[in-house]
Amino acid sequence: MPRRDGAKATRRLVARGPAPKVLVLGDAVIAPSPIRRLLDHVAAGLPAAGTADPLAPLTAREREVLLELARGGTNAEIGLRLHLSAGTVKIHVGRLLAKLGLRDRVHAVIWAYEYRLVRPQH
Repeated sequence: MPRRDGAKATRRLVARGPAPKVLVLGDAVIAPSPIRRLLDHVAAGLPAAGTADPLAPLTAREREVLLELARGGTNAEIGLRLHLSAGTVKIHVGRLLAKLGLRDRVHAVIWAYEYRLVRPQH
C-alpha cells in the first residue's frame, strides 16, 4: 500500500459505509492447483479416521478369491490355485461383489488396487 498503512486504509473503508466483503486479495506463493493435487494425493494414501477394515465383511475364502481375481485369474484358474471348482469360485465372486457393493469383476479389481490389496507388477 503506497503511502498508507493497513490500519488507516481499513478505517477509511469502514467510514465509507457498509463493510466490504473482501478487504484483501493476494497471490499465493505456489499456485493452488498443484497444492490441491498434492493434498489429494497424500489424502488418498491415508485411511479415513475411524475406518474399519475394508475386508471385514468377507470370509477368509472370499478374500483369497478377491486377491486371485485382482491378479487376473479366471474362475477356472482361481479354482485350480485354491482347489475349488469354477462354480464354487463363481459363487464366492458373487458373494464378495454383493458384500462390497461392487457391480462386477472389473470393479472388484479396481477396488482391490484402490485398497492396495495388490500392486502392479513390473
